[in-house]
Amino acid sequence: AGTVGYTVVRLPFAVKELFEQWLGEHYPERKEKVLGRIRDTRNGELSDARFGTRMTGEGAWAEAFRKLFRVARTRAGIPGKLPGLSAEAFRKPGEQGTLF
Repeated sequence: AGTVGYTVVRLPFAVKELFEQWLGEHYPERKEKVLGRIRDTRNGELSDARFGTRMTGEGAWAEAFRKLFRVARTRAGIPGKLPGLSAEAFRKPGEQGTLF
């Protein structure tokens, strides 16, 4: 069973410009604040390719997000551990039907 993770927004190179544009169109008054928070967790950048930090972030804001997530998860009754994987529900597929 795995542990439930805490992911800070990850903006790979191909997505960050699109995300910035989307924020500008839908939440122009919040755009700089959102981007600033992401940069605060990524050493001033919108993306961090380093293994181990690219999905979680670093710093005070990343830790605040982790704590907030833990509290919300606990209040919602979601366990901290994911259930183990099982193939019990797997069924061998039957013959494929025709499309037309």
